[in-house]
Amino acid sequence: MKVIFEPIITEKATNDSELRNRYAFVVNREANKIQIKDAVEKRYNVNVEKVRTQIYGSERKTKYTKKGVQRTKTNIKKKAIVDIQDGDSIDFYNNL
Repeated sequence: MKVIFEPIITEKATNDSELRNRYAFVVNREANKIQIKDAVEKRYNVNVEKVRTQIYGSERKTKYTKKGVQRTKTNIKKKAIVDIQDGDSIDFYNNL
């Protein structure tokens, strides 16, 4: 089971990483906090202090087309905010 899908790189997440040493990831919905902690420590070689998770509901979208109104929903996502030890850091742009 793949636990970490992608890091979240937004203005708020970047500010948290610079000031508070917190990083955000989109993770598997079935993954628990212990699995997320182990995956981050193994993948990025850092020590994790705390993991917080949130489940986002699906977004509803409406399209107006020639055939009428089409309503769709996006998938449900789970977000993990990971606090790491002082002195450790994660560089997302290094492996591009």
